[in-house]
Amino acid sequence: MNPQVDFTHRSKASDSHNHPSSPEGIQTRSTPRQYWLATLAAGCLLAGVATASAASARSISTAGLLEEMTSLAGMAEFPSPAYTCKQFSSYDRKSKSPQEEWFANADVGQYLRVEEREGRKEFVMMDAAGPGAIVRIWSANPAGTLRIYLDGSNQPVLQAPMSELLGGKFPGLPQPIAGEYSKGWNLYFPIPYARTCKVTSDKGNFYYHVNYRTYEAGTQVESFHTDQIKALAARLEKLGARLAAPRGDDTELGGETQPFDLELPPGESLRQEFTGPQAFTRSVVKLAARDREAALRGIIVKVTFDGEPAIEAPLGDFFGSAPGISPYAALPSGMTKEGEMYCHWFMPFKESAALELVNHSKESAALTGEIGLANYRWTDASMHFHAKWRAQFEVPTRPMQDWNYLTAQGRGVFAGVSFAIDNPVKDWWGEGDEKIYVDGEAFPSHFGTGTEDYYGYAWCWPAVFTHAYHAQPRCDGPGNYGRTSVNRFHMLDRIPFTKDFKFDMELWHWHATCKVNMAVVAYWYARPGATDAFKPIRAEDAIVRPMPVWVVPRVAGALEGESLKIVRVTGTAEPQDWDGISGGKHLWWHAGMKPGDTLTVSFAAPKAGKHRVIGRFLSARDYGVHQFAVNGQKAGEPVDFYNPEVKPGKEMDLGIFELKQGENEFSASVIGANEKAIKSYMLGLDYLLLKPAE
Repeated sequence: MNPQVDFTHRSKASDSHNHPSSPEGIQTRSTPRQYWLATLAAGCLLAGVATASAASARSISTAGLLEEMTSLAGMAEFPSPAYTCKQFSSYDRKSKSPQEEWFANADVGQYLRVEEREGRKEFVMMDAAGPGAIVRIWSANPAGTLRIYLDGSNQPVLQAPMSELLGGKFPGLPQPIAGEYSKGWNLYFPIPYARTCKVTSDKGNFYYHVNYRTYEAGTQVESFHTDQIKALAARLEKLGARLAAPRGDDTELGGETQPFDLELPPGESLRQEFTGPQAFTRSVVKLAARDREAALRGIIVKVTFDGEPAIEAPLGDFFGSAPGISPYAALPSGMTKEGEMYCHWFMPFKESAALELVNHSKESAALTGEIGLANYRWTDASMHFHAKWRAQFEVPTRPMQDWNYLTAQGRGVFAGVSFAIDNPVKDWWGEGDEKIYVDGEAFPSHFGTGTEDYYGYAWCWPAVFTHAYHAQPRCDGPGNYGRTSVNRFHMLDRIPFTKDFKFDMELWHWHATCKVNMAVVAYWYARPGATDAFKPIRAEDAIVRPMPVWVVPRVAGALEGESLKIVRVTGTAEPQDWDGISGGKHLWWHAGMKPGDTLTVSFAAPKAGKHRVIGRFLSARDYGVHQFAVNGQKAGEPVDFYNPEVKPGKEMDLGIFELKQGENEFSASVIGANEKAIKSYMLGLDYLLLKPAE
């Protein structure tokens, strides 16, 4: 066992860059807890980590891609054989340039073309030349039968109901290889192809992403066929178990592990240096402080690899839980409900590494945990790990803008982000699309359909969830009010670049007059010499800003739609949070209906007799034309709820009705839709109001 070596301890955080260069014999102004990990050299458990170059001669296959899905060490090697990673999606085709409807938002029902095949229409989502591989498919409302055609064949190699395939119900591809998370449907099963790939559905009008690789010319690819699912059953079962428990056994990551136990007072810093070639394989950290949220944002972790700045982020943000204790479990990182954070990002270095902790907060912090290192064989394909934090405060929601996650130059691979936002209203903050540019692209090769879609969920759904590759660890509510944190980690869908990389996310908020706070940590790997646009973190930025108190408005006497009992319904009707309406919610009838279908709810009248029934409803571009009735009696003429934007309407007088004391019924029937509307036939009921008949 190697002895512990003390951190260099400095009395002022502002002096943190004035440090000795020697990795050995470092002195500390010591307290008994100011220790870190010893420099591990000879005693490591791994003799070296295999490089990607060793795999360059092999052909690409389904089995090989499955292995990549959990290989964090492989992330640190530039891909060989080389490939690009791009995305097909249903983004609004009116967005052509920053000068031409750049923030257009009809991100549904957009396809490459429509084909006629065997008497049916097929909506083409993807059509690409190989060699390549599909590495992710996402949808918010999967519809119809998904068909995948490979290598020019007229017969699909895979054919299944889209909701079954993406929902983890297809035989052999269970959750979490596929599954629905907070209304988002994700399939991570890879589908390689030698020459061509086309993906279609026989139903239109849904949202989708298809992420895919295109390998360099001459790469040998074994095309997928359905028999492989059965042949790889044991491997898929093992993969599913691994993704279901992504933290796994930390010791499996290799290397020698040693504990640390240290104290970091306000305004002070600690530093430790390491000699290479080695790789950080894992770290586990638990922080104790009077105000842990403030300490997690105020303590900055800095790492240099081989003399180049590589990591600079608040501790909590780096571990993806910003800004406080937000439990989740992903493959590269996570946090327990007790506040224990883990990191499995693989971080090699050739000659040296330096780790520094700087406490900008007013909290005295105690940090305990352990860290692992392993011997590593540095090659021409090896890359340094990078993680940088950017924050901006009091950002106005208009005019809309492209907010930058990462701009980098060099040769590397983009690996993911952790994002945190402070939202002062319940309105949805993330209508904006991701736009990713690789190697000087004039138009983004990834153009998304909504911020939550990029993070693998949908419909601005506030429910927290966790998955090996994406998570929403925090959403305070009600609705989308308060602090929210989301993560996405790119494994098979990581994005190589050879010259430069730019990732923008649209700031497209439903509320036009509020201001938000935003913070992002971008994760990527790069060859030595890479640069980025991040600026050093200022002490005044490393604080948790207070949130304004949100008061939910309510209409006196309203029978809230979200509280009404559903008696009968075709499709799906459920409460949805919405800012600016009574109770901050409405009853949203939004899926699975068609003309002729009916939603019926019950409401209570305080006494029998004639009552005037008043209703308030929402309108949107995908809402339908509806006929209302009270106790089976027609209530006025059909009402068209189409509107280009989501908008709460005015109170609507539905007429005078004879009501029973106690339970009565209100129903809405789909008549059709405006010719301009997206044909989803939705309805949003804010409330009913009963008034005595005059």
